[in-house]
Amino acid sequence: MTISSAIRPESIGTLYADHHPWLRAWLRKKLGCIDQAADLAQDTFLRVLSSQQALPALNEPRAFLTTIAQRVLSNHWRRQKLEQAYLDALMLAPPHFELSPEERSILLEALIELDQVLNGLPLLVKRAFLLTQLDGLGHAETAELLGISVRTVKRHIVKAGLQCYFGTTAMDLV
Repeated sequence: MTISSAIRPESIGTLYADHHPWLRAWLRKKLGCIDQAADLAQDTFLRVLSSQQALPALNEPRAFLTTIAQRVLSNHWRRQKLEQAYLDALMLAPPHFELSPEERSILLEALIELDQVLNGLPLLVKRAFLLTQLDGLGHAETAELLGISVRTVKRHIVKAGLQCYFGTTAMDLV
């Protein structure tokens, strides 16, 4: 992909018309589902449209779209993995712990938002935070489980907590 100058807004329509069928087919090969491929192709173009940066003129538009689509696909798979883990945890819950569909939806949205806020932190920081905050383990138990010191666990919790605070504050401002 070579950038020569900024694309005019009307060129986005041309980009869509020329490459949407190809992108949808590419995503269908990756996903194996025509409906999900169509949704993610739309999400890819939506991301192009909503970008606050000037769209570059493209000598290789498919390479550009592939890069964006891979990011959208990665987010899709991460969200799907998180949702499956949530559903698996619900299956292990005692029978008297029944949530309404609305409560399940709210809880799933909260978990997805937490995942987005913690995204980018080192894995050990996320694990220490989640073990103490969601699983209810103490600092010593978490330190032993992760093979780190209690002091490091505390540092990781503070780092993740700050990320949650500033991440959600930044999301509220958008």
